[in-house]
Amino acid sequence: MYHILDARVRDALRNFIRTKYGLDDVNVVTERPPRIAMGEIATPVCFELAKRLKRAPRQLAQEIVAEIGAVEGVARFEIAGGGYVNAFIDRAAFFAAMGVAQTVEGKPAPTAGKTIVEHTAINPNKAAHVGHLRNAVLGDTFVRILHHAGNTVEVQNYIDNTGVQVADVVIGFLHLEKKSLADVRALAAESPGQAQHKQPFDYYCWDLYARVTQWLEEDPVRNELRAATLKAIEHGGSVEAEMGEVIATAIIHCHLRTMERLGIEYDALPRESEILHLKFWETAFEQLKARGAIHLATSGKNAGCWVMRTDSAGDARQSGETGSGAGDASGDDEAKIIVRSNGTVTYVGKDIAYQLWKLGLLGKEFRWRKFHQHPSGHAVWVSCADGSDPAAPAFGGGEPVYTVIDSRQSYLQNVVAAGLRALGYAQQANDSVHFAYEMVALTPRCAEELGYQIPPEDAKKPYVEVSGRKGQGVKADDLLDRLEAAARSEVDARHASAPESERALISHQIAVAALRFYLLKYTRNTVVAFDFKDALSFEGETGPYCQYAVVRARNIFRKYAEQQMAQQPATGSRLFASMGIDVPAVSSAAVQSLLASLAGDDLWELLILAGSLETELQKALGAQEPAFLAKYAFQLAQAFNLFYHKHHILSEEDAARKAFLLSLTGILHEQLVAALALLGIESPERM
Repeated sequence: MYHILDARVRDALRNFIRTKYGLDDVNVVTERPPRIAMGEIATPVCFELAKRLKRAPRQLAQEIVAEIGAVEGVARFEIAGGGYVNAFIDRAAFFAAMGVAQTVEGKPAPTAGKTIVEHTAINPNKAAHVGHLRNAVLGDTFVRILHHAGNTVEVQNYIDNTGVQVADVVIGFLHLEKKSLADVRALAAESPGQAQHKQPFDYYCWDLYARVTQWLEEDPVRNELRAATLKAIEHGGSVEAEMGEVIATAIIHCHLRTMERLGIEYDALPRESEILHLKFWETAFEQLKARGAIHLATSGKNAGCWVMRTDSAGDARQSGETGSGAGDASGDDEAKIIVRSNGTVTYVGKDIAYQLWKLGLLGKEFRWRKFHQHPSGHAVWVSCADGSDPAAPAFGGGEPVYTVIDSRQSYLQNVVAAGLRALGYAQQANDSVHFAYEMVALTPRCAEELGYQIPPEDAKKPYVEVSGRKGQGVKADDLLDRLEAAARSEVDARHASAPESERALISHQIAVAALRFYLLKYTRNTVVAFDFKDALSFEGETGPYCQYAVVRARNIFRKYAEQQMAQQPATGSRLFASMGIDVPAVSSAAVQSLLASLAGDDLWELLILAGSLETELQKALGAQEPAFLAKYAFQLAQAFNLFYHKHHILSEEDAARKAFLLSLTGILHEQLVAALALLGIESPERM
């Protein structure tokens, strides 16, 4: 509700300035005053007007306050300081407008066009780990925010099924384990439940990948085997290619099941193999050559490679973040290589072709078949080389396009954008947004708990980096299992008589809240140092803390319903639909009186906070920062808990005050549930 009044005030000021002073290009900015006694909306616009009109800011503020007239929902305007104009919201009207409808009030109609968000993109060679979860949770939450803002969003999960990581696992099966294609098919088809000693296939490959990495490093000559295997997979028609397909397909299914545990779904799985087999890359390659964006190096260590021209790559370096880590370290040489001297395409080259398709600029289309169905019934489509299903949706062709990938890849993402610019697609390059984030590491304590040997000097650092190639890291499913077990022990202790299925559901909801909130509460440019103790804590700035505020509100209404069981709902009551509870309506005069009382400002601050969900969502969307929404949810939960302890709602003897407090509880409940849902967090019935 607050964002609607804020917009009304800005519109009224713009109209007044246009009519009174003949100016229609003044930027009207509003902000929250530092204290509630100064109103709820303030603008410094008079200071800008003073420069344009050569008049005193306070004199202009006096004219605006005297002449602007009535604005719906605003009680009055006042002058503050040397020329601020402050608006005071009509408290009773604001309270009347709030309620269950507020969670969708002001939501815009669907926008034209389509936004594409690509996230997760785990190499299909091993189990997902906690670092992958940060990518997926950030991407999924941003998708939820975009949907809420009225955007049509297509969610893509790019599958690098022809990359070196898959090649390494193929090498492991063929040369370390001496397994045939039939052996690998059988292993991939096994269910981990068939025998207690069986590992899930993605766990099996996790260990094998670490082993083969060490094996390859022991003898540099073996890198020739890696290059040959990679080339065989890219070209297809070989045992290596078939085995890579079996491995990647099985592990993609594992990854989808892992992400479903966190409520994450996808629309399309474009695969790198089709980038090659459907000639996407050849099409992009010819365009890049024709525009002179790449050249064939004839000397130096890149001789025989097709390389992004120095001026284009230099533009890439200047056009975005420098990032940190491996992406930048290789920026001057490896990152600019588009085609290696042996004819294989780097993933940067394939990414350029993929980005052209996402933007609808390639002139070619994937073929699609159904691959998986999420528990919600939503179908997931995967690209294929032939036999496209005519019922497949029209994927791709979106703008803007968000690519969720960690900040160490910043330079490489800028090379992709430079390729677009070199092809003449400057605006599309600007609309290709790198949704960057920092890595997930481990605290030294967590690393030691996992049995990793860390040097003494690293034990003093705030975090320890881990390596998937070395088999280090926290597997996503292991983490979720551990969180669910911890939650289950608490739920069982508190609700031993509840059905097993209910206790299992609540434990799962708490575990997901703990993990998603932990990964979302840090801003994207912050390294997350993962720690089991912190993640498992249900106190402080955590998802379960927010959930418990919802449960407390529901308990109030549950007990209130018991009090009212023998009575009919009062005439003019307001219904909080999600709880099915009728609360007696409160007159405007009673609301004004309550909010003007000694404790009224505290209650008014709480009501304003509850009515600011859409404002906080706009901030999160504008800054592309889901952490803003997580912070708001925690603040709202914290404010409710203080309210809960301060006011004895159910024993309140004054009928009007009790009805007001119950209504305020309902408003807080609905807004907190809505905020948590946008974070991908469900609200349990009890905890």
